[in-house]
Amino acid sequence: MRISIRLVLAALPLGAIALLPSVSDAQTGDWPWPRHDSGDPFTMTVDDVGCRSGRVAVRLHNQTRQLARFDLKADGTSVASGSIPARKTVVRHVPVGKGSGAEIEAYSVSDHDPETLIDSSHVENDCPWGHRRHGRLPYTGPPADLMGKLATAGGLVVMGGILWWYGSIWPRSGM
Repeated sequence: MRISIRLVLAALPLGAIALLPSVSDAQTGDWPWPRHDSGDPFTMTVDDVGCRSGRVAVRLHNQTRQLARFDLKADGTSVASGSIPARKTVVRHVPVGKGSGAEIEAYSVSDHDPETLIDSSHVENDCPWGHRRHGRLPYTGPPADLMGKLATAGGLVVMGGILWWYGSIWPRSGM
């Protein structure tokens, strides 16, 4: 059997992995990087809640060459407002109560439009505070769907190896 046929047989499992339904059904929102609207004057990035301070860092980055005014709200209450210099980033810290969450919204403020929602994000302050939280299960390992995908990939690699081996002995078995 030629080397090219062996390579094709070995590549079959890898091709099957690439064509799994979970990969082909991925939506644009499933990807880890954010996609911001190019017409927005600034972007908002929210970090995780700091367990010691109980605050979350919100970064606002101005994408334009002009001064951008903003209003930052947590659960509908204004917590910070101001302006962002051109092409600069400002950081504001928003308090989040122990064991609760907050909806953080960034609004663009201008003379023509009083408030235009730019971005919103929900954060949870689920830091351990010395007591058990009800309704939360403990970490028990990686997700089951990841283990299933890894097992499928391992099985496909083993199948490719068997096909490679059988392809190397098959023409000589009848002689």
